[in-house]
Amino acid sequence: MRKWLTREDARIGEGRPGDAPALAVLHAASFRRGWSEEEFERLLAERNVIVDLATLGDDLAGFVMSRQALDEAEILSVAVSPARRGRRVASRLLSVHLGRLTGYGVAKVFLEVDRDNQPACRLYRAAGFSQVGERPGYYDRGDGTPAVALVMRKDLL
Repeated sequence: MRKWLTREDARIGEGRPGDAPALAVLHAASFRRGWSEEEFERLLAERNVIVDLATLGDDLAGFVMSRQALDEAEILSVAVSPARRGRRVASRLLSVHLGRLTGYGVAKVFLEVDRDNQPACRLYRAAGFSQVGERPGYYDRGDGTPAVALVMRKDLL
């Protein structure tokens, strides 16, 4: 049985393997190289992968996916449907997700984000993440120019 947190019109709950098709569609709509349904199935089958998703009505509005290793976690992906952006879906999802990670004993959370993705950088900074490094040329923009990834960290405990 899923656990749902309802806030306004968004329902936030735990992701599970049956969500792989919808997650793959949303990821493909959000990133230059979307992950396949099979990639999501493999990730969702891992015991240390934690996924929270938001639905608005019957539509998947967004998700956050992390992988936990002992008392640390890495946010692997955050995606929000283009039609649902600007409605604070990502900030609500991230807040719930970080709360779950804290409940699992996670003390530190890391992520990488394209330095030029200002909406995502604002989201993470507002959530308390700080830059701890850079990875030059980490992302391929698809036009032959590399993009810098910011490495960010948030202490939970």
